[in-house]
Amino acid sequence: MGRAPILYVNEIAYPILAAFGIPANLVTAVILHWGKCGLSRGITRYMVAMAISDLLVIFFHVLLREIYMYYQPNSFLSLSAVCPSNIYLRIVTLDYSVWLTVSFTFDRFVSICCPKLRLRYCTDSTAAVVIMSLFALSCIKYIPFHFMFETRYITDNVNWGCQPKAAYFTSKWWVAFSWMITISLSFTPFVLILVLNGLTVRNIVVASRVRRHLKGLEGKDSETENRRKSIVLLFTVSGTYILLWTTETVAFICTRITVNIVGEDYTSPSYIANDVGVLLMLLSSCANTCIYGMTQSRFREEVKNVLKHLGQFIFKSMKLAPHSA
Repeated sequence: MGRAPILYVNEIAYPILAAFGIPANLVTAVILHWGKCGLSRGITRYMVAMAISDLLVIFFHVLLREIYMYYQPNSFLSLSAVCPSNIYLRIVTLDYSVWLTVSFTFDRFVSICCPKLRLRYCTDSTAAVVIMSLFALSCIKYIPFHFMFETRYITDNVNWGCQPKAAYFTSKWWVAFSWMITISLSFTPFVLILVLNGLTVRNIVVASRVRRHLKGLEGKDSETENRRKSIVLLFTVSGTYILLWTTETVAFICTRITVNIVGEDYTSPSYIANDVGVLLMLLSSCANTCIYGMTQSRFREEVKNVLKHLGQFIFKSMKLAPHSA
């Protein structure tokens, strides 16, 4: 019997995702940190934090779990003493990345729809406080992960792997914690991004109509064109997030409703749906960079400059290599 097709998909997709996502998010964070993209300091803080959090997601989820642990199943990361901490770091980085996206969406909502609040909220200091607070909350609310696992099997007196304790599926406290994970990581961010982007788009459309009516403009002006670009950006952001998170959100909620976990039957519909959902979910760590970064013309210019200087450096190094040898 041949191997399941989903395994071949993962073996191809995850290395590509790591090869693109790690340098893309790293370059994005560095370029945005330089502050030459014409963005406010508050927005720049959010975007740098998002790039770094997405980089951490790719590192812990893709590079370590889906690649290293897949090909090295008996590494130190699989020890029972290390396994819970490894899972904890994965869930914390993913939660932090998701809520940074929500907070950035809320910041843009306030900036466009709440002019009075914008002066107090959309500032560099507020962005810094929100970013640090979200990180602290992500670390705190998943502390129970350190206590919910037990050894999976023992070989030569060495404890390997970890699996949820039986109480995780029966205790009302663990069931409540399980639902908290679902609500915090999938359902609430999903709904908030939908609502905030919907309200923002509605405000932009209404304001554009009023502007055209007051100015008596039949064609386009610069302000209307900027608002149109904002609508395109918002629809792209919300559409991409919904597209990449829908499968995993549905699978995540279904496992909580049935109080069950996905087994290891690689051909079962539940396993395939969960695996595809995880892949799409992790792909969003690269999509954020493309959406929030590459839509900025100055950012694209900075990327071209970085690639140009990098190419010149490599070319000079290659020319000097024979002489040094």
